[in-house]
Amino acid sequence: MITGLGHVGIFVRDLEKMVAFYRDFLGLQVTKQNWRAGTVFLSADPEAADHQIALVRGRPAHVPGGEEPKLIQQISFRCAALDDVRQFHRRLVAAGYRIQRVVNHASAIGCYFYDPEGNCAEVFWVTGRPCWVPTVAPIDIEQPDDVVMAEVDRVWHGLRDVPVGGRMADESATLAPARRD
Repeated sequence: MITGLGHVGIFVRDLEKMVAFYRDFLGLQVTKQNWRAGTVFLSADPEAADHQIALVRGRPAHVPGGEEPKLIQQISFRCAALDDVRQFHRRLVAAGYRIQRVVNHASAIGCYFYDPEGNCAEVFWVTGRPCWVPTVAPIDIEQPDDVVMAEVDRVWHGLRDVPVGGRMADESATLAPARRD
């Protein structure tokens, strides 16, 4: 039985630069490292998780004119408060990192951005509004908390009755159910 995400492994080109980003900028702690082998493990909570990210040398070089290789979809980091997401957003902007989007998922507020090698990462805060519909509504997180939460509630009220694994009434299924023999 799966009980949670163990870790995400990322192939990197510049191990030193990537360790500095995840350690110094995002605040993760190096838990294990073998620079000769080209592997560094990091965790936000080493007591609870030995490592949440594994950075490993070996990302293919970018070919000029070619598409950048896609090696992960995203890495998401949970924050304790909305203000934490705001602070990360401000720091990312001030440091010149590219922001993909800041969104209201109803169940969470997320700030998506790119690390130094173009991997998509997210810092998010759970709003306390359970929502099982993939929702991506832009939101200005610099608004006061009550305005942000009013927007969260506006989106949530339209989606809150969809159960776990359910879908919107106007959404057709695109994946056949698994066979049970």
